[in-house]
Amino acid sequence: MTPKAAAKIKVPKELQNGGNLMKALCERHAEMCKVFSHASRVMILNILRESEMGVSEIAEKLCLPFGTVSPHLLMMKRRGVLATRNEGNQVFYRLANPKILKAFDLIREILTDQLKREGFLAQEMERTTCLKK
Repeated sequence: MTPKAAAKIKVPKELQNGGNLMKALCERHAEMCKVFSHASRVMILNILRESEMGVSEIAEKLCLPFGTVSPHLLMMKRRGVLATRNEGNQVFYRLANPKILKAFDLIREILTDQLKREGFLAQEMERTTCLKK
């Protein structure tokens, strides 16, 4: 890389002044995970899996008010999870990087496994309780 090209690379503010790379990465990781911390945002990710959509279409599909959906979309865009495209006065949202779905799907698999185990445990507890009577 030429010195001129290197000078154009924007250094994240976390790394300026000799910041710790691992700490910066962990901070960004934590910020990214906040996307998964609200059910509405998880539902938005899920419906944007297939194609981009406008805010009204997202709100309609989720049966949520426009005013509820819009701040979530903005938060996800600021964290780099969503990208936008303007067409006239409409804004269309899409996943900025489809790799986010790998994390999304992995978390979903873990939760599904937990629910299955919890269901099994509840059935097992009920069965053993019945045996003790």
